[in-house]
Amino acid sequence: MRKSDGTFTYFVPDVAYHVSKWRRGFRHCINVQGADHHSTVVRVRAGLQALGIGIPKGYPEYELHQMVTVMRGGEEVKISKRAGSYVTVRDLIDEVGRDAVRYFFLMRKADSQLIFDVDLARSQSEDNPVYYVQMAHARMSGIFRVGGIDPESVSCAQVDFAVLTDDSERELAQALLDYPRLLSGAAASREPHRVAAYLLDTARLVHNWYHKLRVLEAPPEVRDARLVLARASQLVLRNALTILGVSAPERM
Repeated sequence: MRKSDGTFTYFVPDVAYHVSKWRRGFRHCINVQGADHHSTVVRVRAGLQALGIGIPKGYPEYELHQMVTVMRGGEEVKISKRAGSYVTVRDLIDEVGRDAVRYFFLMRKADSQLIFDVDLARSQSEDNPVYYVQMAHARMSGIFRVGGIDPESVSCAQVDFAVLTDDSERELAQALLDYPRLLSGAAASREPHRVAAYLLDTARLVHNWYHKLRVLEAPPEVRDARLVLARASQLVLRNALTILGVSAPERM
């Protein structure tokens, strides 16, 4: 299809593709594309409306992502399509692993530019957010391993949570209670970066609590309450990591 100024339009195949999707029963469709394809949104929707086959005006939905800048050794990796020089997701996975790639891509809003620092993603330090979160989960798992306690056996029945009086454990407990609301909101708004941010904030609370207070050596009533808190932390961290497609190791 050619326009009057001699340029080509490439949205016709997209229109045909979405007609096929609609006819096959897909009533909810979300396209994830780069920000340089913003003009596609209007054109495809206009094409679908022009056909008059009952497709609603907002179909399909779009999530537009900004470009990604890759840094290595403190310098930007130069990308040139003409020269065939570019970095693929597979290249990043091979360099830093699947977990780091997924977390780094998900920790920014879609409309925010992402600077992917390869050296940071490879590092095993508190500066690396995915490593920091996974370490928090591993530490909670380690409490049960060192104590010879089956995490599945931990129950809040007969536990007096009033003995948890330190600010660090109260703040952690409140963060864990906020998780269902946070997750529901992130899903409704299609903003997975909110889950990634929650994980990082909660991991900080977990590490602070872990370093400040003893669990296994505490008096029985306090020990039981802290074991429940450790188990709840382990479950929430694991659940949120799994939702992002990131592993939750028990040893690191």
